Amino acid sequence: MIVPGAMAAPGNWDVAAAQEAGGMGTVVLDTGAVAAARAIEPVNPRLPIAPQIYERLRRAIITLALPPGEGLSEQDLAQQMGVSRTPVREALIRLADEGLIDILPQRGSFVSPIRLREVEEAQFIRETLEVAVVRRLAGRTGPAFAAQARANLALQEEAVAAGALERFLDHDEAFHRMLCEAAELPKSWRVIQTVKLQLDRVRYMSLPEPGHLAFLLEQHGAILEAIGSGPAELAAERMRTHLQEVLRTVRRLNAAHPDLFRT
Repeated sequence: MIVPGAMAAPGNWDVAAAQEAGGMGTVVLDTGAVAAARAIEPVNPRLPIAPQIYERLRRAIITLALPPGEGLSEQDLAQQMGVSRTPVREALIRLADEGLIDILPQRGSFVSPIRLREVEEAQFIRETLEVAVVRRLAGRTGPAFAAQARANLALQEEAVAAGALERFLDHDEAFHRMLCEAAELPKSWRVIQTVKLQLDRVRYMSLPEPGHLAFLLEQHGAILEAIGSGPAELAAERMRTHLQEVLRTVRRLNAAHPDLFRT
């Protein structure tokens, strides 16, 4: 079930709010101009403008504050962010190149549906790279990595306890980036980032499900345990299982919310 207009302001959409609005496991979406106004804050004029516009729009789409099918007006977005239309247009073109926006001649720009084939391909690429990453790391990490990993897990635990979905998503991203960097494969993470944007919308939709945050945290801990103890194949298998979770999730969400997805 989707509850229009029930989502809290971005950054504050938590499990409790979702459950209160529509029951256990409900996906709560804001729609229309109200959502856009909530989702996108004015830019900081003291910082580079273009990256801020892109990041604000990208995050609003990933967190479904701008849901699939939402129309995007250059003029309205420029007014909300306090900028000219040119950098907004550039951000929309970049997001279209990344598959998050559809620009239709004579009709306008719209948030793209979640395309199942792109989700599956992105998951395949991500799994291939990250399984190789943990194979490389297994049994080869030291005290500095262990301390960094413990600190990250502690932040994830805090987010789980608070039901803070966006905060957990940020720490989840940091966890996977940390593994790539520890394996001295930072470009692998940059590749993953470019292909997983459709995945990220599915991941965010799944977070309010009861117990899901704690389940992901447990999987992260198991991956780190396998990396530390050394069996490369055990670490690879745990990472593979973890990353394939999104495929089970997307099938469930597509059945519940077919209007958000396309093949």
